[in-house]
Amino acid sequence: MDEKLGKFIDDFADLVQLAQARSHRRQAGVQLLDTLTGHLGLAAEDLAVVEEEIPPHRFVDADIVMAGLAAMDPESRLVGIGGGGQRHHQSLSDMLQQSQAFPQFPLAQPDYVNLAVGPDAQRQAVGFGLRLLTYDGGRLAVLQRAADPRSGRQTASLEVAPENTETGAAFLAEYRRRMDSESVLKGQVISMSMGEFGPSSGGVTFHHRPHLPGHEVILPKGLLQKVAGHAVGIAAHRESLKRHGQHLKRGVLLYGPPGTGKTHTVRYLLGQSEGTTAILLSGGSLARISEAARMARALQPSMVVLEDCDLIAEDWSFGHGPQPLLFEVLDAMDGLDNDADVAFVLTTNRPDMLERALAQRPGRVDLAVEIPLPALNERTELIRLYGRQAGFSPDAVAAAAERTDGTTASFARELVRRAVVAAALEDVPVSDSHLAAAAEELLGDAESLTRSLLGSGAVGTF
Repeated sequence: MDEKLGKFIDDFADLVQLAQARSHRRQAGVQLLDTLTGHLGLAAEDLAVVEEEIPPHRFVDADIVMAGLAAMDPESRLVGIGGGGQRHHQSLSDMLQQSQAFPQFPLAQPDYVNLAVGPDAQRQAVGFGLRLLTYDGGRLAVLQRAADPRSGRQTASLEVAPENTETGAAFLAEYRRRMDSESVLKGQVISMSMGEFGPSSGGVTFHHRPHLPGHEVILPKGLLQKVAGHAVGIAAHRESLKRHGQHLKRGVLLYGPPGTGKTHTVRYLLGQSEGTTAILLSGGSLARISEAARMARALQPSMVVLEDCDLIAEDWSFGHGPQPLLFEVLDAMDGLDNDADVAFVLTTNRPDMLERALAQRPGRVDLAVEIPLPALNERTELIRLYGRQAGFSPDAVAAAAERTDGTTASFARELVRRAVVAAALEDVPVSDSHLAAAAEELLGDAESLTRSLLGSGAVGTF
């Protein structure tokens, strides 16, 4: 070997050793391994770790449960783990094993993450921290970490290192019991998304429960009461149903043209079910139906709302073969126990596209209700409702309702809005003439596409 090359290699080796020595000195604080072995009274080779995975949307529940369990020990401690980004890529077992070679994971401050616990409330949860505590007379350490997709961790977890097997088993049994009985999701209105946005936690977004009075839901006489009685009212008679061996789970299908009030009716049902966990699925989130059903079972009484379910439950005969999501919908509805207090509320604009087993078989959907185009009386009530601040005369309202045969509730709302906007542009008070002009404009040939978008009439040539 060339003498100069050999000297370079020796010098480089010395440089590496010097860098490692300085790194180790920087890490020379209180070390993870020393802390754990001191707390548990075990040698490093005797430490065993059990990992408990946590769905991301339940991590805030896990944080609350862990805080409660730690509070039972007045001498419990919460510490963080240093060591740079590598700690996020390694399990607790990996960190302990590497620490036996040289110290590199000093104690530090815990990491925290802010998670929603309601539409207007957040909790600062431990995102990466080690709890040292005693449970039922035995010592254990629990590394709590949130999901971190950047590090390849799609789920959150607890990594439990107990003093002995019995302590670990007892602790995890109590943790699981509390996770089954306690959740910030219970009684909330939530939607499930494919990504996180708004006040969300692990793909779950919290919403304020709507409170819509019955007189603002304009439907044919008795129809709203029929739907509400089945979707919400049955729960009040759960004990009687159980005594007579009848199932409590139920399904309601609301169908009809776009814009007739199906979503409005769902909002009314949500307002009438205070204390019920409501899980809303629409669009891409319909793919999470199996997960939603599991949540509904755990957080009952529950309501699962699937909007535009024809997107995933098309009839098998329509040329594309069985739809995977259709199977999941059927399995989710069939998989619940008969005494599960869970209501499925489905909406569709295309009932003809639904597979017959979903729409007709009792236990899946046992009430199908058409939300029709509003008749003259309903159109009059709708225009009066949406125009209650405009001061239209009864004659003007009646005339507008008479002219708008075959239109939807959405059309009535837009009709009033057009009248108010026209008055604002003229900088004059809104009047009957504005309502008549708005009806003339919306019913004209040039507005055929608008009428179609509002669920009224056909699209013309343009």
